Amino acid sequence: MSKRKSSNSGITPDKRSRLSQHKDKDEEETSCFGLGDSLSSLSQSASGEVGIIESISLKNFMCHSMLGPFAFGPNVNFVVGNNGSGKSAVLTALIVALGGNAHTTNRGSSLKGFVKEGESSADVSITLSNRGRDAYKRDVFGRSIIIDLRISSEGLRTYKVKSQTGHLVSSKKEELIYILDHFNIQVDNPVSILTQEMSKHFLHSKGEGDKYKLDQMKEDYSYIMKTKTMTQNTVEKHKETLQELKRRYHEKEERYKNLSSLDEMQQKLDVLKNQMAWALVAEVEQEMKPMRERITAEEKSNIKYDQKMEEWEGKVQEASGIFKQLQDQLEGITERMQHLQPRCTELKSQVQECNRHLKRAEATDHQKKTNLRDLEKDKDQLNKRIKELKSSISQLNSADTQARMERMNHIRAELEKMAFHDSTLAQQIEQFAEACDSAEENLGRMSQEQKDLQRALDAKRRDRAAMEGSRQDRLCRFGEHMPGLLKAIDEAHRRGKFKRKPIGPLGYCIRLQDPDLGLAVECCLKALMLAFCCDNHQDEKVLQNIMRSCFPHGRRPQIIVSRFTDTVYNVSSRAVNHPEYPTVLQALDIENSVVANCLIDMRGIETILLIKNARDARRVMQGGYPPHHCREAFTREGDQVYINRYYSSDQHRALYLSRDVEDDIRHLQSALEAQETQLERFQQNMQSVREDARQNKAHCDRAHRDRLNVQERCRTLQSELTELQNVEEPQQEDLKPLEEELEELVSRITVCRDECEAARKQVLALKKEYEEAERLFREQREALSKIAEEAEPIKEHLSNSDQEVARSKHHKKHYEEKRKSHLDMIKGLKRDLNVKEQELQTSIAKASEICPTRIEVRRTATSLDSEISRLKHKINTQQDQQGDRDTIVRQYHEAKENFINIARQVKGLEAFIRQLTEIMNTRHNVYTELRMYLSVRCKYYFDSMLSQRGYIGKMTFDHKNEALSISVQPGEGGKAALSDMRSLSGGERSFSTVCFVLSLWAIAEAPFRALDEFDVYMDMVNRRISMDMMLKIAASQGYRQFIFLTPQSMSSMPDNDLIRILRLNDPDRSQSNLPFE
Repeated sequence: MSKRKSSNSGITPDKRSRLSQHKDKDEEETSCFGLGDSLSSLSQSASGEVGIIESISLKNFMCHSMLGPFAFGPNVNFVVGNNGSGKSAVLTALIVALGGNAHTTNRGSSLKGFVKEGESSADVSITLSNRGRDAYKRDVFGRSIIIDLRISSEGLRTYKVKSQTGHLVSSKKEELIYILDHFNIQVDNPVSILTQEMSKHFLHSKGEGDKYKLDQMKEDYSYIMKTKTMTQNTVEKHKETLQELKRRYHEKEERYKNLSSLDEMQQKLDVLKNQMAWALVAEVEQEMKPMRERITAEEKSNIKYDQKMEEWEGKVQEASGIFKQLQDQLEGITERMQHLQPRCTELKSQVQECNRHLKRAEATDHQKKTNLRDLEKDKDQLNKRIKELKSSISQLNSADTQARMERMNHIRAELEKMAFHDSTLAQQIEQFAEACDSAEENLGRMSQEQKDLQRALDAKRRDRAAMEGSRQDRLCRFGEHMPGLLKAIDEAHRRGKFKRKPIGPLGYCIRLQDPDLGLAVECCLKALMLAFCCDNHQDEKVLQNIMRSCFPHGRRPQIIVSRFTDTVYNVSSRAVNHPEYPTVLQALDIENSVVANCLIDMRGIETILLIKNARDARRVMQGGYPPHHCREAFTREGDQVYINRYYSSDQHRALYLSRDVEDDIRHLQSALEAQETQLERFQQNMQSVREDARQNKAHCDRAHRDRLNVQERCRTLQSELTELQNVEEPQQEDLKPLEEELEELVSRITVCRDECEAARKQVLALKKEYEEAERLFREQREALSKIAEEAEPIKEHLSNSDQEVARSKHHKKHYEEKRKSHLDMIKGLKRDLNVKEQELQTSIAKASEICPTRIEVRRTATSLDSEISRLKHKINTQQDQQGDRDTIVRQYHEAKENFINIARQVKGLEAFIRQLTEIMNTRHNVYTELRMYLSVRCKYYFDSMLSQRGYIGKMTFDHKNEALSISVQPGEGGKAALSDMRSLSGGERSFSTVCFVLSLWAIAEAPFRALDEFDVYMDMVNRRISMDMMLKIAASQGYRQFIFLTPQSMSSMPDNDLIRILRLNDPDRSQSNLPFE
């Protein structure tokens, strides 16, 4: 529990006055406490008003199923009954229900122990009096406060604080704490409630420090001193700031005094502003002249509206015909592209396949040619060698010559091997380079596809966030910028920037009667779902500026300008009336007539049917007899059905009109997870392609290095062979192996030539095939591009034609309305003229405020504005050099005000500290005197009450060490020595406890007192004397409530209005046989 107020601090003015009335009376009391006198005085005492207990009831508390309700009297109450009847249970429930803990009751260590065995919870209800001037929130609670407590079997407690009528005011424990603090109820204070166990040990088991409690005053004093220290620190900081503010103040004052050079230009600027004000008045007067002329012309002529109707009717038919023609052309182009697209894909695959075959054949041809060149080179070298050998065949071969020939043969063999290895490496390099190029091409394509997937994923995440936001605000479905746009529109309207506040988005202003038609309606309205409607073009410009700030990038919502009306158009003559299927207008609940009229003008929703089943839609629209006035229909899946055409919808779910937000979120989450999985697999594939490209690049680099090493080795061997061949000594070799080798080379060259020729023919054939496939693919792609190029202007023309149809219909409707309400329009013009006249009067009033005397101005407002701007620029230029005048003046006044405020605050805080110091000194002196007075008064009452039995006692207050020691000795006056309380018998200790408690009652404030079995160990004499004393105290404190719990019958207590005896039923002592065998 929170800290309670101290006894004296909790005394209200009313209580203090009552306490002072009884103070002198108590001090003049004699030692005779007769029971009859007590009752006599008790009947004349005033009853308590606030904080006393009116009633209490218990349910399933401790071992009792039901106790009460018990109605307590305002003064003295005796709760009597045998042991086990529930007296202590009532007191325990009182402590627990008023916020006390289980240990305070001395009946258990946990609240769950108070719940009757076998029950899930225990309930306690207490009613407190709330009357008089000190009532707590009288207008809320009334004359009583009901506190209901429920303790669960787990030990949890919940409070309900109710008014007199039973209305729940609060369920928080803080409210109960406020009530207890207001009434100064302290259930954990033995002075207020003394339990049976506490009464046994109250005097002799408590330490001397525990009996001394003045913590609240000491804590208040410490808190005030801490606040004083903090205030002093704040003053020191403010003094440091004050010097800096003083310096700034003098600087600003110096600059303020230097402002004099701009006065003349400012005066001239004021003159120009005066002229500008009256120039605007003259312009308004000039604007009113054509308005009057127009009203005159409109009143004379009405024929032009018929001409306009005929003109726009023709334009509507012409635009509709063009729109239908363009739709047919676009549909044909789309069919052609869909027909050519598979062939284009197939040709692209053929080109890629032919390119791979061609590359492979070229590599083979290159290898064959390389082999042929190597063989021919070997043949020439061999012929040359044979000729040389034949010329020197007669010479004698030495051992060195023989070794040189063997080395040369070994080098030739190794050169041949190296040449073959070099050719193989060249082919590998070409293959690896081709693979790297292909991987780079694939990576570029896959990177673009990854960006597309990421953009789609981000869009779905934004849609999911919008859906989640629409749980609290449906407006979030229309885009993340839409709530901000509407707030900006509201702010601009509040500032008066709009003549009529724009309405939108239109999709937010409509409701579906059938949720299944949400996708159909969205596919019908399309961009109109996000559109806004303005009353006039001025409002449109303001709204466009707001949209630019709210939509910095991307498309902005469409703005439709149409005069706002309070009634919906009468479309009964041109609307579709089908017995089975509704129109879009019939399927929507549209509260705003402007929204309904706008959708009728822009989309013609009264002529569009909504048919859930696609087969039924084809039957109704394309069965040969379409409904009268019906232009088109939409299915539940969003498909668009015309009389001779059918378009499937690309949209699969409703974005704005769906009612099941959670289902949409789940669907979006599922699609998001699938797309994330697809993106993850795609990234894995990209990583695999990157890894393959990296490996191919590594293989290609290694092949390059190997080929360089082979070529270097070939050059080394060739150099060595050349040196050996240039030796002049004749060589003696056997020509037969060389001739056989030459024959073999000739045969190999023949075979290789045949293979080269075959490879060359294959290359030519594959190249021709590749060129043919490339040509076909290029032609197909050009055809597709050409068709796509043809579609672009058609799409643009189709969009323009659609807008032209809508615009023509809008104008037709506009002139039809104007023809029907021409006189109303003239009245409107007159109203506008009146408004303009009011505007003129307003302009004159504003101009008079600026310049009371009208000035005849020959210059236009534009020229005056130009000169004012030029003069302002000149003033600003000088102000840039000297500083802005208003800024300097403002800064000077701000610096002066800050300096004065801080100085005033410092002065006030210093005065507060001085006053606080004086108050604290005075309070400490009063606190010391009060402490001394209370201790003397307590000792006086204690000695007086002990003397009723001839006891003597001593009560010593040690204020320095905060300790209280008590000693009591029964016996004959001073003959008996004082002894410790633990040496007293049970009855003597009980009597001493009563005396001590009564002495504390005399100096402590509380609305009620409670004692549990205070007389359990007393004999009859002590019990009688104690009872007389308590009743006498109750008589003297009639504004408090006393509750005494005793096992005595109290039958000797006489009848009295202010004494109430509550008798508890005897406990049920019946016992069944124990189940022992």
